[in-house]
Amino acid sequence: MVDFTRRKLMASSVAAAIGTGAVGAATAQDRPDEHDTPLAPYVKGDIKRLSTTAFGAEVTGPFVFDTGELLYSLQHPSDDNPEPFNHGGVGVIDDFQFTFNGRSDEFDELEPPTDAKGTRVQSAVGEYRLLVQTGDEINGGTERFGYPQTPDGRSLAEITEPWYEGPGDQPDMNFFVPDEDEEIEGYLFTNNETRPGAISRTPLYRDEDGYLQADLENAMELENTEPFREIGGTKVNCYGDLSPWGTPMSSEEEYGHPRVGGLATVGDIVEEGSGVGLRGSSEFWNRPKILAVEQSLEEIFGEDSWYPMGLHNNRNVEKMAYHLGAEPIDQAGLDEDGVEIDDLARPIDDEEFPNRYRYGKIVEITEPTADVPTPVKHHVMGRSAWECPEFLSDERTVYLASDGSAKGIYKFVAEKPIPEYDDRMDVRGTLYAIKAAEVGDGPVAKTDLDVEWLELGTASNAEVESWIAEYDDVTQVDYLETHADTDWEEDLEAALREADEEVAKNGNQDYITDEELVEWAKQYEERGPDEVDEELRRVPFLETRAAAKEIGATIEFNKAEGIDSYDEAEPGDYVYFGISSLSGNMSDDEGELQFDTVATGVVYRGELDRNYNVSTLEPVVVGPNEGDAEELMNASLINVDNLMVLDDRRVILCEDKGNFARSYTNDTLWVYEPPARVQVDSLAVSHDATGEVDLTLESIPNGIAGGRVTVTVEHDDVAKITDASYRDGLELTAEPTVEDGGSTVEFRFADLENEIDADALDVTLATLELEAVGTGTTDITIDVHALDDDEGMPVEPQSRPGVVVTGPPAIGGGSGSGSSPTDPDGDGKFEDVNGNGRFDYDDIVVLFEHLEDDSVQLNEAAYDFNENGRIDYDDVVELYEEL
Repeated sequence: MVDFTRRKLMASSVAAAIGTGAVGAATAQDRPDEHDTPLAPYVKGDIKRLSTTAFGAEVTGPFVFDTGELLYSLQHPSDDNPEPFNHGGVGVIDDFQFTFNGRSDEFDELEPPTDAKGTRVQSAVGEYRLLVQTGDEINGGTERFGYPQTPDGRSLAEITEPWYEGPGDQPDMNFFVPDEDEEIEGYLFTNNETRPGAISRTPLYRDEDGYLQADLENAMELENTEPFREIGGTKVNCYGDLSPWGTPMSSEEEYGHPRVGGLATVGDIVEEGSGVGLRGSSEFWNRPKILAVEQSLEEIFGEDSWYPMGLHNNRNVEKMAYHLGAEPIDQAGLDEDGVEIDDLARPIDDEEFPNRYRYGKIVEITEPTADVPTPVKHHVMGRSAWECPEFLSDERTVYLASDGSAKGIYKFVAEKPIPEYDDRMDVRGTLYAIKAAEVGDGPVAKTDLDVEWLELGTASNAEVESWIAEYDDVTQVDYLETHADTDWEEDLEAALREADEEVAKNGNQDYITDEELVEWAKQYEERGPDEVDEELRRVPFLETRAAAKEIGATIEFNKAEGIDSYDEAEPGDYVYFGISSLSGNMSDDEGELQFDTVATGVVYRGELDRNYNVSTLEPVVVGPNEGDAEELMNASLINVDNLMVLDDRRVILCEDKGNFARSYTNDTLWVYEPPARVQVDSLAVSHDATGEVDLTLESIPNGIAGGRVTVTVEHDDVAKITDASYRDGLELTAEPTVEDGGSTVEFRFADLENEIDADALDVTLATLELEAVGTGTTDITIDVHALDDDEGMPVEPQSRPGVVVTGPPAIGGGSGSGSSPTDPDGDGKFEDVNGNGRFDYDDIVVLFEHLEDDSVQLNEAAYDFNENGRIDYDDVVELYEEL
């Protein structure tokens, strides 16, 4: 529904259609006929422009300190901007703090910049000041910010290679780790998207006026330390996360990893008998001078040639080898006779040649405040073009997004909280890939995604590391000697041509082969992920994207560049997912997703269930259409990149904008304020017992004056409402009326004394008592008849239902403890089988002895611990393993 009461859609201010109070944007009748995506743009809530970056620069790496101060990166600005905005760097907005009250009242919306201002960073409040920039001397003058070096301290930027992009000009992730040192506040960790990757650590302190300053003298480049070289270094460090236990998590955006292009599968290649036209660039990883393979394929296959997916992003492989210790080669120069040579094509046969399976990982910076931090690659979380991970507060669940076209979204669940592993290499868990389907066929703004997670495999970091190590001795010489008959030392050009043709057709035999991957998928379908042959268990962890596609996962997402949630998110909270451009494989007529194109992108969110799982993604911000009016473009989010959820559940939305017709060319940092929400708790209650749930209001920035709300138990043969009461302090209320035999209760109230604080984020309105009258599950739904804020405006909150799970009766006719089973951890399963109030070994014995009883067999929801849809002896084993 669109609220135009405060801001109207007019020719002079089309942008207001998605302004304050708007739950939707312009409807179909407001939009030009040629558009095929109604309700775009669309905002469920409100967005406000806080800052615009300098011309040419993306907004990346947002970070908000506990003080509310905002910092972000100035990534690859135009060289033509005035100093200091002509070089990349990291800056803070002085004299501004978020207040964390759930509303964006700290600032008036920034007006779009004019051409004169567009070359500088602009902010609605305060002033953006750079703390550190590209090439700044750091670490006592021995290093430069964002510049990887060889082990002997030589800057890789000094080794001749015309196309080596400017290191240090690509800052992205920023996360701050406080320190107990009284002289500094702590350390800022910044990613740089270079090849090899760079992670800078910069001490921050406050000057005498209280402003943050960077201690460049003691800053350092972590990639130049020995612990980083021991793990193979990193590649294209993009965004990341700060773990709940306080360690930076850096994402390797290895978007050169595809072994097969687009939506094609390795199975398609095997069926065709050739990879011509389908083979991805990763298969050419150890080819000398890999970028030259494009021309080679044209010469070999003519009209059938193709551009291997991700090829350009596999440049600089030689530089990565030099960073690890391989002897650098001057890659363009003259021989002793003054004849021009091209030594880049000379193959590297050095043990330091990088192993392709070591990149595209989540890198944890453990001991972040030590003299030399220790990096750990979480190999068990898969290999992809990671833009960002999101580590949830349960310390076990991680959501992962992959940049680029035709990519997946993934989830990892550790077997126990990650900090409990003394050695990070022992972290063990299960990797999942998303399978998504559109719910209905409405416009993008009204189309949810139904999500399930396909299990890929279970392993530990140590196991995956051991599999990766088997490929450590593969070099560029192997590419030639494995795939070409011609002796490369006698005729390098002919050997390269032969090898390119062989790899294009039959794949790179130096790594996991097509046949191995297809066999893994076959065994997966026949036996399940845990029963494949031991030597094939490596496949989904080393070839994650290809494996996921082979079993039917949805590998169609286009530029999934942001995932985040509230730091202390619990079940019922949201995880936000940013899709920079809903186009390409998401909007064609192939695969699971067949949306109308929204080239400017979409922000989805998914609610966490009791297991921290996301099963539905709903759109909350939809970008405009190409060709929309300039005024509408000016007020809309375009191409969302990084996003960050604040402590008050507002969301910072950063842009990596394409070429769209705004009046200004600059990328923007927006603040999204989600709509109010009214919700009721979920409850697991024992048979014949009672329990309480709260009715709460969330995100009510303007307070609540009063309202009328009805709560209903959908199945009154499972549970019924026996009592209800208001929160303390509400002065004018109508006594809660329980009706229809305990299935409904109505609340009507007015907050005369402003008991419900406008600055509160979560407010308990009332409490309901429920009694379990039968075994089963029922929804508790909410109907908001009226709700007004303190300014007299109607509030249209989203309603989130609760669930009541009522337990089974006592097992064995009372032969156990005689008490009804209980659910100690609230997960809907009744582990306390004997009903003695705790989970212990006796519960396993009682379940085993009474497994065939009707009291067990007829209560699948309570005792199906292995979740296979039936009650069997494996449920006893699963319960034992939980103990």
